[in-house]
Amino acid sequence: MRILQFLAVVIFAGLVFVGGFGYGRWYSTKPTGAKTEHKVMYYVDPMHTWYKSDKPGIAPDCGMKLEPVYADGGGEQPNTEPKPDNAIQVPDQQQHLAGVRYGTAEWSEGGDSIRVSGRVMPDETRATRVQARTDGWITEVSTDFVGKFVTKGQQMLTLYSPELLNAQQEYLLALKAKSVMQHSSMQESVLNSAALVEAGRRRLLLLNLTEAQIEEIERTQKPVQSVVFYAPASGYVTARNAFPGQRVTPETELFSLLDLNGVWVVADVFEADAQKVRVGQEARIAIPGSRESLFSRVTFIQPQVDPATRTVKVRLELLNPKMQLRPDMWVDVVVNLGGGRRLTVPAEAVLDAGNVKTIFVDRGNGYFEPRAVETGARFADRVEILSGLKAGE
Repeated sequence: MRILQFLAVVIFAGLVFVGGFGYGRWYSTKPTGAKTEHKVMYYVDPMHTWYKSDKPGIAPDCGMKLEPVYADGGGEQPNTEPKPDNAIQVPDQQQHLAGVRYGTAEWSEGGDSIRVSGRVMPDETRATRVQARTDGWITEVSTDFVGKFVTKGQQMLTLYSPELLNAQQEYLLALKAKSVMQHSSMQESVLNSAALVEAGRRRLLLLNLTEAQIEEIERTQKPVQSVVFYAPASGYVTARNAFPGQRVTPETELFSLLDLNGVWVVADVFEADAQKVRVGQEARIAIPGSRESLFSRVTFIQPQVDPATRTVKVRLELLNPKMQLRPDMWVDVVVNLGGGRRLTVPAEAVLDAGNVKTIFVDRGNGYFEPRAVETGARFADRVEILSGLKAGE
């Protein structure tokens, strides 16, 4: 009898537990009321909250998805769209720590491109050679090391030259003769004296004297023993062959100056791709160690193939006011060959595992769907998507 009573109590307790558990499960999943609508005031950058936008999108500085701010302080509404079984969830805080950036699959006006290596070369049209144009001896050198930057008109050296000294004396004699003959009644003698002065002046200019130096000789009526030579152009000293006490001749190249405000980038294009490259095509130059890119156009294509590398030299010209490009620097060059409208994504969004290429698609509320895609050509910093994505995702 006692055993039957014990069993009854146990069964009753079990029914009560199951009933209470079921009640809780049932009523806890029941909707308690209508879904509360939250009004969005604006959207903010989760990493830089000072950035606000009236539309959803991507933060321009860090690439994070803008988050909504609601008028009543409510949170983001749950996305009722069904999630794929393979979707993974990454909380916002972990996204911030991992540096997750968002992009958009969009139609781009682009085309085929080729990526090649390029080498920064001096612009040959901006090179200047400094020569004395006479025999003499260097008495002083102001520009005393390679790599120094000089501006046009800056003193570089002083030179003692017997030829220069004689040329100055002859010019002074011609000036005196002209002064004496200016009141002469013999018109032919007056013209001859003027011609001698002009010839003497022209000779001094050809010997690298400046107009200011010649005017100083006229004012003082005395020749200069050691003549100062000034920089004929601005640029960096790339070669120096001038030292105190050195004897020079007209053929001696004292300095070589190079203006790096403009440079060439010479790219090596394989002969199989060389037929696609044309003068005038746009190209992007990526600078090593920098996210900044420079843009230029193809200006010249060498007519011959390099027999050692089987490549064709393609030249691009760029302005270089910030000195970002230096001679002999290696850069990546992407030549845009042209083409039609294509669906593209940022190149860094594609995870390439060899046979399978994957992109993570944002499904809202921190959910990401890994999706296999088929890629096409790459141009600039974007990759063509042939299948697996739609525009706007």
